[in-house]
Amino acid sequence: METRLPFEVREALIQAFGKAFWLKDALRSFLLSTGVPRELYDRYSSEAKFKIGRHILSELDAMGDEGWSIQRRIVTDLSNLRGLPDQSVEDKKSAKETLDYLKLLATAQKLVTDEEKSGAQQKAQDAQRRQAALAERAQKTEELRRSFYAMVQSRDDPQDRGYGLEELLADLFDIHEIPYRRPYRTSSEQIDGHFKFEDFDYLVEARWRSGPPTAPDLTAFKAKVDKKFQSTRGLFFSIIPFRPDVLAYVTQSATSNILVMDGQDLILILEGQISLTDALELKIRKAAQEGIIYFPLSQRFSTS
Repeated sequence: METRLPFEVREALIQAFGKAFWLKDALRSFLLSTGVPRELYDRYSSEAKFKIGRHILSELDAMGDEGWSIQRRIVTDLSNLRGLPDQSVEDKKSAKETLDYLKLLATAQKLVTDEEKSGAQQKAQDAQRRQAALAERAQKTEELRRSFYAMVQSRDDPQDRGYGLEELLADLFDIHEIPYRRPYRTSSEQIDGHFKFEDFDYLVEARWRSGPPTAPDLTAFKAKVDKKFQSTRGLFFSIIPFRPDVLAYVTQSATSNILVMDGQDLILILEGQISLTDALELKIRKAAQEGIIYFPLSQRFSTS
């Protein structure tokens, strides 16, 4: 039977969250890899790293044996690291000392799991967790697919349908565990969404109108993107397909930093023929290597 972590180990663990990680994304990835539920982390993601750690340990306490087991996994994984979990941390000396102190306490309390003895069990647990996550993703994706087709068949006001598309995209990114910010306004403009993928920030434009986007639509969106940091890109999403001449004009007239997706791409993702992550990786690769801002996902099997 598992037990709650001793007070001094808990405090050392919280210090490790704050000092051994510089980026919240790195902390999030590490904690999720140890079994911390995604929704638990996201509940406190806006807090400082020290506070995130304290909240998560309290929530894991409330889960009983399962939560205490995850706490020990966190301690074990941090103690068994041969280097820092986040190489971007500024004060590496302090981070290393914090981890060494945690390992010292954990070893003295016999909290560090023997990796050789628990390896097979951990692999089995990881496999079960992956299977459960895939099954949950498939179920949620099917729910979104049904919602999308209901919107297609509805006679809703185009503006309301556009709002529905914004919500559907936000849910789709959440399902694939890609951090996503829902629609928001700045002091001067409306942004339909934002996500971070492979170290780049992406602004989202979501359209569901009666006609395809025009060249001014795309250039206006590109102007939004260009006003942000140089590492910012854009994803223009339109249910109605883009006209080839519009795509050619935008591609030839300026440096490309936007991708486009259409309704057929979305259908393939919602039907489970390709994941959102794989779809983004493919489109980014085609844009980077060949300058193609719109590559239909239906042609993915013809790529080299």
